[in-house]
Amino acid sequence: MANGTLILVRHGQSQWNLENRFTGWVDVPLSELGIKEAQEAGEKLRGYTFDRAFTSALIRAQETLRIILEITGQTNIPIERDQALNERHYGDLQGLNKAETAKKFGDAQVHLWRRSYDIQPPNGESLKNTGERVMPYYRARIEPFVLAGETIIISA
Repeated sequence: MANGTLILVRHGQSQWNLENRFTGWVDVPLSELGIKEAQEAGEKLRGYTFDRAFTSALIRAQETLRIILEITGQTNIPIERDQALNERHYGDLQGLNKAETAKKFGDAQVHLWRRSYDIQPPNGESLKNTGERVMPYYRARIEPFVLAGETIIISA
């Protein structure tokens, strides 16, 4: 069995990250800083040759990946986009300002929603739910390539 390489990249700052809002699955673009962060990631990853890429269905992750692949000169590799790689769904909190949400529901409750493993926000996902969504996809679609010795980049 060959040793592959798996590179995980979090998307650059989104406009809603900048505004301190819960983003979840809302399709928000990168901020100016987020574009710069993606460019910096591309510069740091110049020495890698990717065999394929995976990304979420969200534009901020796709744009981060596009910038990295352009900088590294690897825009022709296979790219798979899938909702299974989307970040945690924050349900009814999506779009709300985090500070205002803490005032409305209390710091302790918001902390539980954000940091507990199995407590989900209203109509959203817990960290456990997110893992249960992501891991089957990883095992079926990504892990086989890593185990075959490929270099994989994931932007999510």
